[in-house]
Amino acid sequence: MSQITMKELLEAGVHFGHQSRRWNPKMNEYIFMKRKGIHIIDLQKTLKKANEAGEYLKATALKGGTCLFVGTKKQAQQTVIDEAVRCKQFYIAKRWPGGLLTNFKTIQQSIKRLKKIEEMEETGEMNEHSKKIQSRFFKEKVRLLGIFGGVKEMKTLPSVMIIVDVGSEQIALAEAKKMNIPVVAVVDTDSDPTVVDYAVPGNDDAIRAISLFVRFFSDTISEGVQEFEKSRLINKDKEPETAGDTVAADADPENREKSQTAAATEDISEDMIRHQHEIDEISEKFENEIFPDAEEKIK
Repeated sequence: MSQITMKELLEAGVHFGHQSRRWNPKMNEYIFMKRKGIHIIDLQKTLKKANEAGEYLKATALKGGTCLFVGTKKQAQQTVIDEAVRCKQFYIAKRWPGGLLTNFKTIQQSIKRLKKIEEMEETGEMNEHSKKIQSRFFKEKVRLLGIFGGVKEMKTLPSVMIIVDVGSEQIALAEAKKMNIPVVAVVDTDSDPTVVDYAVPGNDDAIRAISLFVRFFSDTISEGVQEFEKSRLINKDKEPETAGDTVAADADPENREKSQTAAATEDISEDMIRHQHEIDEISEKFENEIFPDAEEKIK
């Protein structure tokens, strides 16, 4: 697994905390000393906590889990975007859209709207509208991309959230805790390390320090993603062998009877699912006939 060295931490200025009068007492165990009114962070503990967080992120990616990078402060935005894209994960870098986690289904409607506008551009349907309408669509697309561009392909809630600055992302942190999503975060001397699951003590303001941490997290996730994809390919290659074993086993009358029973059970399950879909369609049609303007009223 990728490792951060003590030299890299020193060169990035990770050990510089905030002014001592702005400290959070809960960070006391991670503070090495006070010098000229500035708290100095114990880099030995930073190194240990960073490696623990890295191991957890790699294990999450190795299981096929997803990660959401959150860094909306100016000095973190570009790094968060670049590293999240590099490790094939999601990110929020402009501003946190309230309800992204706690109201996920509703947020998906806005993302569908964004994809619809992009589809209109690709198919040429946009050209059928007037210049004024096209301009309106373009402005809406730019706005939605700025908010949801980094989570456009996120189909489910993330397995873990990575926060650059706990103090700047209070809403995101609160939503993650409410949805029981583990949080990995860089925590400076003015923050509370107990509100996150994996706190990495360090400077969360310097660009070099932020880049070092985010790049390290991205490296560990990339390793997990690569191993996960490799294991999927290996399992896929083994499928023909499994099929051959099944054919051989069917030669036995007893095994053939068990296979037929399993197949019948599978058919029944498929029928139940198909019927459930039909019921849902009928119910939806029924509701639309009785309450034709319900959706408009909600909007």
